[in-house]
Amino acid sequence: MDSSSGKSQTSIWDILRNLINPKPAAPSPAATLPADNPNEPAKIVTSRVLLIIYNPVMDPATGVKLSQKMGWKRPEDLITGFIQDILQTSNGMARYQIAARVDLNEFPTLLDGFRYTPQSYLDVINNVQPPHTPPMVDYQPILDQHKVLERVSRHEIDEVWIFAFPHGGFYESTMGGAGAFWCNAPPLSGTNTCSRRFVVMGFSYERGVGEMLESFGHRSESILEKTFAKTADSANLYRKFIRYDKEYPGQAEVGTIHFAPNSESDYDWNNPRLVKSACDDWYNFPNFKGTTREVNAIEWGSGDIRKHHVWWLKHIPHVAGRKNGIANNWWQYIMDPNSVTA
Repeated sequence: MDSSSGKSQTSIWDILRNLINPKPAAPSPAATLPADNPNEPAKIVTSRVLLIIYNPVMDPATGVKLSQKMGWKRPEDLITGFIQDILQTSNGMARYQIAARVDLNEFPTLLDGFRYTPQSYLDVINNVQPPHTPPMVDYQPILDQHKVLERVSRHEIDEVWIFAFPHGGFYESTMGGAGAFWCNAPPLSGTNTCSRRFVVMGFSYERGVGEMLESFGHRSESILEKTFAKTADSANLYRKFIRYDKEYPGQAEVGTIHFAPNSESDYDWNNPRLVKSACDDWYNFPNFKGTTREVNAIEWGSGDIRKHHVWWLKHIPHVAGRKNGIANNWWQYIMDPNSVTA
């Protein structure tokens, strides 16, 4: 065997060896967080909304719509209250504009193609018939009908709000677009062709502004969890922010949307139990002073859902600067998921 055949034989064995025991793939380079800058201005984010309202006519003779027949809320009143609460709690950092509105005289199509009629829906509401299963809506026809992917890609809109009703089948929030991630629900399938991430909020005019803030709060939790996913230990300030006494006795901070600092179960927003909390110290962010005091439900409205959520949102940092690669204005991530480093 000459030297050339020897080299060939060695090459074959190398190939076989690699097939049997492949070398571990080189890790893909991790996305780097921007450099810290104490002088970075807090970014104001204005989100342009495509508003879609499903409010079908229940009686063609009178033109009475579902919301009127049931004595539910006017979407206009809910929208006004919600936008004002977000503007106020964010200290002006988060602003909404209704870029386009579509009122639909129909029920949305569910995943298996089923669509309620006025009578079949009333039968469900009046407990004559059980709700249809599967209960979830089919998002794809909605996205197609309103050209959502194209409009988001062209920066005509930034997110979508859909108003519906009980058993409408919508998630409180979900995300679409290239690189979409969990947003209190799985990402929307079939939306990767959209160059930007966008959130679709599902609201109900049977409920109030407090429930709208609850949906928004869960969206905030999901996006901030992702924002801080690359930080660890004490650098993960979001994990510090959501501490409550049941999980961290004596070390409560602001808590979560479901758990106030002293809550002992989900939605326990009217608990009189006093616990030590550092919630006030978040108003000093990022220059914590170690301030703590005893708090209970009186602080956040004694069980009022809207008051608790306004209280919680007010504590979200909204100031200039950047720490551990994360902007000190967390609202820019909540409002624009494209700001989150993948």
